[in-house]
Amino acid sequence: MAVDARALGRTFEPHSFVVARAKIRAYALAVGETNPLHLDPDAARSAGHTDLVAPPMFAVVYCAAAIEEALLDPEVGIDFVMLVHGGQEFEWGSLVLAGDEITTQVAVAEIYERLAIAFYVFESRSSNQRGEEVCRGRWTQIVRPRP
Repeated sequence: MAVDARALGRTFEPHSFVVARAKIRAYALAVGETNPLHLDPDAARSAGHTDLVAPPMFAVVYCAAAIEEALLDPEVGIDFVMLVHGGQEFEWGSLVLAGDEITTQVAVAEIYERLAIAFYVFESRSSNQRGEEVCRGRWTQIVRPRP
């Protein structure tokens, strides 16, 4: 399997996501989160926040459209039939609150091959409407060779 690394370094158009209170609450409930900062606006305000606080892994929600565009780009060349999710790593900055508008930009950081297995690593950077970085992510996809 020869990996085509021409997309290495490619940056995709930014995607914006408006964080709704209902989305935070639904995500928190779906993952079993019980912290009232994610579920009760009054508790969040009592703790000094303007509204609900998104759980850290809510990053997968506001990054989804940006990552999807990169993964589906034909120039990147991922064979989805053979794709395995390899991992995610995040570094968080400012808290994400209901009402924030988060803009995420993705770039192809690495494309390489080991033992006939292709690795595609994407980096994301997400900022709020005040320009504060809220999250950096590394998303690793593994593509096995066809039999």
